[in-house]
Amino acid sequence: MADISQQLQEQVLQARNAGHKLNIVGGGTKAFMGRTADPDAGTLDVAGHSGIVDYHPVELVLTVRAGTTLTEIEAILAEEGQVLHFEPPHFGDGATIGGTLACNLSGPGRPWAGSVRDQVLGVRLINGKGEHLRFGGQVMKNVAGYDVSRLQAGALGTLGVMTEISMKVVPKPAATLTLVQDMAMEDVIHYMNSRAAEPKPITAACWHDGKVYLRLSGARSAVEATAEKWSGEVMESGEHFWRQIQDMQHDFFTGDDPLWRFSIGSTAVTPALEGPWLIDWAGSQRWYRGAGEIRKMEALAKAAGGQVSLFRGGDREGEVMHHLPEALRGIQRRVKNSFDPDGIFNPGRLYSWL
Repeated sequence: MADISQQLQEQVLQARNAGHKLNIVGGGTKAFMGRTADPDAGTLDVAGHSGIVDYHPVELVLTVRAGTTLTEIEAILAEEGQVLHFEPPHFGDGATIGGTLACNLSGPGRPWAGSVRDQVLGVRLINGKGEHLRFGGQVMKNVAGYDVSRLQAGALGTLGVMTEISMKVVPKPAATLTLVQDMAMEDVIHYMNSRAAEPKPITAACWHDGKVYLRLSGARSAVEATAEKWSGEVMESGEHFWRQIQDMQHDFFTGDDPLWRFSIGSTAVTPALEGPWLIDWAGSQRWYRGAGEIRKMEALAKAAGGQVSLFRGGDREGEVMHHLPEALRGIQRRVKNSFDPDGIFNPGRLYSWL
């Protein structure tokens, strides 16, 4: 655990003065995301910039350096009976909080708990000019104005090098159980949305291979009362199942076929594609495994009221994110230019034109 922010700042300034590009690397567990990294760019390793900066369990606020692993963070929170509400995926032991925010990754409870973006209160960031800046704050009431902190969510490191992240944490639920039952794919969307609309302690809803899984979490009395009222069998290995979904270690995610992520309307009809599906977030996130062309997938996603990305595998040299209209491209370019005028950070990682 160490503060190497000054060293990182110096590396950025050296790269800028020499006209070089930099690929930002942390634990390396999410290297598969985005487009292929520029092979001609140098490496800026932030994994060594780690450790807890400040933690106030009573205030439910945690500040950590960006290279701190999720495993370390979760272990410290567990000592106080607290958790990261957004259930970040672990793609390996080296997964860091900085990479999680940069990739905007959240787990199965996203529709109810919010995303990693929603939990962030503030960040410190080294921009493309080598300036070490602070945005947001370390308390919930201190976040106001143009929220640059949350702008980092999903930017894939193209706007700068995050050095510190302050975020909200929550108490661990008193009780959790999972209900499972058989259900056809054509029936599950209506069922999950109906359950999600009820004032019950539902915190996850997923379907795969003819079975629907509902997770209940909260006060023990509310969880047990709901389980008695709703249909389905209590799943003994429920915690293990949701951990597999969270970390994308479930059998569905294994194999070499391209993995597509559809973010669409929760009540929309599933796009007509032959192949295996996994439906999560009560229908608003749907995973598809199979070959496909990005433009065709975009048309299907748009018809379903959302977007699609080539999450893993497939052609990483081409575009992997949903096509942006020219107006939004212009905004994206201006934001990039404000933070990184020389285009130093992660060139082409998010879009080929950025």
